[in-house]
Amino acid sequence: MSSNDQGATRRRRGSEQVTLKQVAQAAGVSAITASRALNTPERVNETTRARVLDAVETLGYVPNLVAGSLASARSRFIAVIVPSLANAVFIEVIRGLQETFEARGYQILLGNTDYDLDREYQLVRTFLGWSCSALVTAGLRHNQACHTLLANWDKPIVEVMELGEALDINVGLDHLDAGRCMARHLRSRHYQEIVYVGARMSQDYRAEMRYAGHREILAEDGLDAPLIELDQLGSLEAGATGLDNVLAAYPRAEAIHFANDDLAAGALLHARRRGLAVPGDIAIAGFNGLPLGQHITPRLTTIQSPRDAMGRLAAREVLRKLDGEPGALQQHDVGFSLLQGEST
Repeated sequence: MSSNDQGATRRRRGSEQVTLKQVAQAAGVSAITASRALNTPERVNETTRARVLDAVETLGYVPNLVAGSLASARSRFIAVIVPSLANAVFIEVIRGLQETFEARGYQILLGNTDYDLDREYQLVRTFLGWSCSALVTAGLRHNQACHTLLANWDKPIVEVMELGEALDINVGLDHLDAGRCMARHLRSRHYQEIVYVGARMSQDYRAEMRYAGHREILAEDGLDAPLIELDQLGSLEAGATGLDNVLAAYPRAEAIHFANDDLAAGALLHARRRGLAVPGDIAIAGFNGLPLGQHITPRLTTIQSPRDAMGRLAAREVLRKLDGEPGALQQHDVGFSLLQGEST
């Protein structure tokens, strides 16, 4: 479900948990049949099981997988779901979460969606079914089934990485404004032919938000904001391809605003192989503030996002809720900063 679709429906029912009896009624079967469809599916026919699963998805029912006396106790597990384990950005957020939670005796259950919202839904069902004490997920966009599931859950939820209308607690930064910030910087350097390069932005939609901010600033100056979108998510190789594609499609390009530092660093290294001076022949900028970009020559101009701090703040807010402390801010803007290297 997109952020636009969710609109005013982003409200939670709190402790109003969906029961197996309600699932059975919605599916038009007995509670025993509904239980069998979920726990021993071989004992019911496919049509009946499909009706039960449809009711489960529609209502947002979460079966409690913790047996006996453990079912009513708070677990010491907190679910953390991110879109990539290959991206250092999310690894640093996870580190901040893990260290803060472990200091209080909690362990994380980690899931990777590979930028797939349907996979996120399956992970959420699994983790919530094991009675996690809380959930941290990267991003505000979920499919309809996942949104329903989370809206019916009565434990802390923190959506990180971006700002917007959240289910519960929100810790992140303004990606639209980050795109504006870099575009303003490039314009302050008097570049006019500026190309934005992203990758699979329907999935990496925060990069799309930054492009929207970038385009807005260029439009204010009456400039076009050409976009090149790559098939491969952030990598050095993809960055090299991005540079080649820009120079082929826009030979007059003066600067490239890359969606992340992996792409930007790959382009910068490839520019040297091609004998291009950076920024003399082409200026290069990124996003994230990864260490790699600050240890190559010339140093990469980028936007620094406080990833470890974001994870720690999100974890502290979860712990505050679990401890029953008075309500704090529901949204936390961790901000960002421009790191001006020599690449622009």
